[in-house]
Amino acid sequence: MTRTRARVLVSGTVQGVAYRANTRDAARERGLDGWVRNLNDGRVEAVFEGPKEDVEGMIEWCRTGSLAADVQSVESESEEPGSLNGFEVKR
Repeated sequence: MTRTRARVLVSGTVQGVAYRANTRDAARERGLDGWVRNLNDGRVEAVFEGPKEDVEGMIEWCRTGSLAADVQSVESESEEPGSLNGFEVKR
């Protein structure tokens, strides 16, 4: 299994709407490793690592996110896979 890694930046109304918790749950359901956190500028940043199609599916999921979110844009870039283990919400 080839692992891939993506760093994602999500803009819009994505803080205070359970976006991080829903991202964590969706990533765990796919068996992905990584993390998600709020940024000071109002965006959410996430790193997803795992099988390519699962990572791509998670990036697509970010375009909607939690039901209360209003996602304006999703930017992603590929990175070298690391040794992430589990998926967490960073503070």
